[in-house]
Amino acid sequence: MSSEIQPAVVLCLSGHDPSGGAGIQADIEAVAAQGCHAATVITCLTLQDTRNVQELVPVEADLFKRQVRLISQDYSIAAIKIGLLGSPAMAHSVLEVLDELKGQDSLIPVVLDPVLAAGGGAELAQRGMIAGIRQLLPHVTLLTPNRQEARRLAAAEITADAASDLLTAGCQAVLVTGADEAEGNTVINQLYQQHQERQWRYPKLTGRYHGSGCTLAASIAARLALGDPLQLALESAQAYTYQTLLQAINPGQGQSI
Repeated sequence: MSSEIQPAVVLCLSGHDPSGGAGIQADIEAVAAQGCHAATVITCLTLQDTRNVQELVPVEADLFKRQVRLISQDYSIAAIKIGLLGSPAMAHSVLEVLDELKGQDSLIPVVLDPVLAAGGGAELAQRGMIAGIRQLLPHVTLLTPNRQEARRLAAAEITADAASDLLTAGCQAVLVTGADEAEGNTVINQLYQQHQERQWRYPKLTGRYHGSGCTLAASIAARLALGDPLQLALESAQAYTYQTLLQAINPGQGQSI
């Protein structure tokens, strides 16, 4: 066995995007950029390009769970990132494996990016999906919705009320990203925790981007895997994600990646 220090392992549970802009591929690139190793189990296949998502094909539940169990027996998992689930049944499968993994090590940080709609506008939350996501919240260290997603998950009209509801539902912290409803020339990302809040402000960019939420959540998970405290992890991951947006490429006819 090598005596060299091995990179921290982030278990990424996300969908596959054949355009290479979001999902598992974005997770792998973001995790590697932080110096960690991504172990990946796909939750669903997608028919999509840089313009929009046309179809979701969830992975068979038993296959998904067997893959997670096999990897967790081989690797020491330092953090978990969850992205697009694809179906309420997959949300339940993720809950099962989280129960098992957190039973083995209750300190494993979990970052959940609750993908409810595609950047092109396609609806990705089937009936029952919001309830399925809410069942995961007691296992979640950090939830990373945009403002619309936060309000939908909480059935609230005001974002701050939504964040409060999501904390009450069990997650330890909520980072509400603001690019989807940015006003003026500034994007405000707001962290909510019990009895504590913090904001980060970034200049609003003019482009439309594919995979930014995946990149942010995966980067945060990697920083937590390295042992960063939550606010330091958020600081580093947001700065990294902003730089990726500044360097985005345009290989297709839709959003930049």
